[in-house]
Amino acid sequence: MSHHVADVVNLTLDPHLPYVGASAFTHKAGLHTSALARRADAYEHMAPEAVGNATRVVVSELAGRSTVLAKARAQGLELSSDAAQAVVDRIKELEHRGYQFEAADGSFELLLREAQGWKQDFFSLESYRVFVEHRDGEVIAEATVKVHVGDERIVTTSEGDGPVSALDRALRKALAGHYPAIDRIRLTDYRVRDLDSSDGTSARVRVLIENSDGDDVWGSVGVHENIIDASWKAVVDGIVVGLLRTTSG
Repeated sequence: MSHHVADVVNLTLDPHLPYVGASAFTHKAGLHTSALARRADAYEHMAPEAVGNATRVVVSELAGRSTVLAKARAQGLELSSDAAQAVVDRIKELEHRGYQFEAADGSFELLLREAQGWKQDFFSLESYRVFVEHRDGEVIAEATVKVHVGDERIVTTSEGDGPVSALDRALRKALAGHYPAIDRIRLTDYRVRDLDSSDGTSARVRVLIENSDGDDVWGSVGVHENIIDASWKAVVDGIVVGLLRTTSG
């Protein structure tokens, strides 16, 4: 009910709200997660399902196999111990490059699926292009995206308030004909962090994006020296996770 009302009035719920917030039943760290799997009532004051919420496990540099396995089970995925260890190793490699998965559960879900051998087949990218124009006192961004969906090549162009908005709209426009459920997915938050300010404008940046389909919320992450490409990676992960959730079943 809380999320429905927030969606109707177009507000984003504070994730730290008690009971209904996305972080109300969130747990972190390997040992804590392992204990939670054995005795949930020792770490949660009530069953989150009683208020329509769910236990969430966030992944960080403290993650171990138990954390990965718990997260996989929460997503309805089955991983072997060896596959879970491979995910742990991959997380450490990516975090060394600047990735962070604590607020990017969507991107982490894709890592889990890839460990099972899954490959994203909703679309493949041919190219994208973005430019920003100062026109009649206004700044306008325009993006062109070329993708392949099955055997069809699709080229779309969209404008936005900024380059990321334009890219996001162009990709959604390209996919809408094949995946009508994409209309339910909304980009609700966008954050950028400079990972090494000593490199000036050449520094790597981390982009975190949050999406929602009205019922669920998930985050995605991208890292690159080019802020547009970092944003593109996060946008794609967010949309792919949304398509997985809205087209399942």
